[in-house]
Amino acid sequence: MSSDGSERDGPGAGIRIGSVSHSALNFGSHGSATTTNSPPGTAGPGQDELLAAVRALRADLTRLEATRDAQILDAELVATEAEITGSGGAGPGRLALLRDSLADAGQVAGALVSGVALAELLAALLGG
Repeated sequence: MSSDGSERDGPGAGIRIGSVSHSALNFGSHGSATTTNSPPGTAGPGQDELLAAVRALRADLTRLEATRDAQILDAELVATEAEITGSGGAGPGRLALLRDSLADAGQVAGALVSGVALAELLAALLGG
């Protein structure tokens, strides 16, 4: 029924919704709609700790001589940090790449407490 009390049928009658995102819709006199949105970058289980470990190792790497392996490791750390902050978590593929870069950087990462801590955390997250 329109605001003037008349019934509307036929061409042009009805409701048109162009697009909706991050919302819930309800139609009808007794319905309800609820939505819960999480902002991008909401970290999942273990991801907050991983992010802290990644940032700690990056900070420690700046204090060392920039070797090729350290630069590659830093690039993986940057990519991991971006994935965690952008999507809420680093996936298994990213974690495996980071683990491999950490292993390749061996002496550099192994000499740092933050490198050892990250290696242990990756082993726990990857299950090995």
